[in-house]
Amino acid sequence: MAGNAFHNQNGVVFVNHLPLPLPFPQPFALINHRGGGEVLVPYNPPLLTPLGFSVLKAQMDECRSISLLQFMVKEELVPSPEEEERRRNVIVKLKQIVLAWIKKVAWQHRLPKKQIAASSGTILTYGSYGLGVHGSDSDIDALCVGPFFATMADDFFIVLRNMLKGRLEVSEIHCVKDAKVPLMRFKFDGISIDLPFAQLKVLSVPENVDVLNPFFLRDIDETSLKSLSGVRANKRILQLVPNVENFQSMLRCVKLWAKRRGVYGNLLGFLGGVHLAILVAFVCQGNPNASLNALIMNFFETFAHWPWPTPVILQDGLPAPGDALETRSLMPIRLPCSPYEYCHSNITRSTYYKIRTEFLRGYTMTRDLLKPDFDWGSIFEPYPYSKIHSRFLKIYLSASEQDELGDWVGWVKSRFRSLIVKLEEIQGACDPNPTEYVDMDVTEPNVVFYWGLNPCKRNFTDAVSVKEDFMTNINNGYQGCPGRMELSIVLTSELPKNVLADGAGSGKHTRACWKILDYYNQQRIPIYSQHLPHYFVGYVATNGEPEYPSAGGEQLQPFHIMEMAYNLLHDFSRWETVPRVGVDERLGKRIVDELARRALSE
Repeated sequence: MAGNAFHNQNGVVFVNHLPLPLPFPQPFALINHRGGGEVLVPYNPPLLTPLGFSVLKAQMDECRSISLLQFMVKEELVPSPEEEERRRNVIVKLKQIVLAWIKKVAWQHRLPKKQIAASSGTILTYGSYGLGVHGSDSDIDALCVGPFFATMADDFFIVLRNMLKGRLEVSEIHCVKDAKVPLMRFKFDGISIDLPFAQLKVLSVPENVDVLNPFFLRDIDETSLKSLSGVRANKRILQLVPNVENFQSMLRCVKLWAKRRGVYGNLLGFLGGVHLAILVAFVCQGNPNASLNALIMNFFETFAHWPWPTPVILQDGLPAPGDALETRSLMPIRLPCSPYEYCHSNITRSTYYKIRTEFLRGYTMTRDLLKPDFDWGSIFEPYPYSKIHSRFLKIYLSASEQDELGDWVGWVKSRFRSLIVKLEEIQGACDPNPTEYVDMDVTEPNVVFYWGLNPCKRNFTDAVSVKEDFMTNINNGYQGCPGRMELSIVLTSELPKNVLADGAGSGKHTRACWKILDYYNQQRIPIYSQHLPHYFVGYVATNGEPEYPSAGGEQLQPFHIMEMAYNLLHDFSRWETVPRVGVDERLGKRIVDELARRALSE
């Protein structure tokens, strides 16, 4: 038999011809070709009952879920207890500072002593931290909520800023006054904080104020209402999902997928954190008892086939929007705290196409529960920009000081949508890479973006006109000291090494291999199914103890994957339209894919 087999460069075993003239197809099995060991050899088994097949699918679903949880640990998606404690301490200190600030402002406004004593404010978290899905390097979105007498212009941006600036724990503090939601941005004990402000028409703001209570929303200004929107959406989402733990685990995975595949970032026309949270909550509501693996499969299946621009709406008890549908967005997603309030979106034609493409890719890769070489790592592979695109738009942003660079980059990013639309007019489409790079060969503080340019009949090579148009946009309304911006076209061969390295893939993945077995000369032991005790699976040929690679890298019981293959191969009539034996890797995969597809459709 060895004379009829060979290995390709990837170590996959193939055969040249069939040495044994049998009246039915030659059996094959999933093995670890790098070593000997126990190898199941098939026996002509009876037809597997629907109940047995359901049990097998349940086992595979459980294995995939465990594998995904192990993948999350490996990727360090969950912060350590020490990191969590550090963040809690930051929030406690911020609350103490805000309370002291309110007392100081009340005294400055010359309120009566009783009112000064009764006055209070608080800090409410939202975003990834508020949902409990933050990572060790995530920032904290925190809302400062103050009483009726505390103003944004004077009290928040001047008095509170000066109090924060005087703290040893605070660094890199910036005021972003001209954003849609004005805020302060700073680092507290090394953790990045985004702090907007909302004013409620009350004297005392409870520490855990219920922002969903209409009482606290009466007569507030539009800016405060926008600032409260994130906190209200977070709180409502956590109320609506049937299983918070499953929701959090799923959202962590989906956010990692979106970041790795280059479809995360609202400012660049992709999905933001609140968009993904609502999409994940929508799937959780429709599958309240599903496993983590099933939730991920349903996520990709749902949105790969979603009839956009039909809006995604959570089951939240609010009235249906009726004819007043959101038509300004290509992918409308309704916030779960108002019947007519939708997530702010910067999605354009280019980014819409890419998001849809990635949904479809995820669906294609996860839909087959019985796929023998399934690997979670392949789902989360970084997007290979340098392999997809041959030309890039280089966006170079710089400032004389590091403190000025943050404000300048933030402002330019808030105007990126107009640049994407302009490129679509010229190129037809573009692929904005959200990753921020730094040119280490330049001494001045800088940030660099590289956006993929899709090939078209009229490729532009001069970015001067695009730069002039975009500079007009970003110079309109900027209040700080403007930095420098340069646009240029670069080829893939001209990209820095660190850019080329991103998206190159994540090493080797564990795969299943096919091999024809010469088992007639082997000592054989009968084996019965672990899932169906009276169901005869086949024999074991003993040559040692092999390792059986699984979808996620953990060691499964040898029969979990093998039973799947044997149970699908029992009906030899199926081989009438399927190749009898794979002479290369692709045919081997076609055999299993076809058999699995037919079995699942019955």
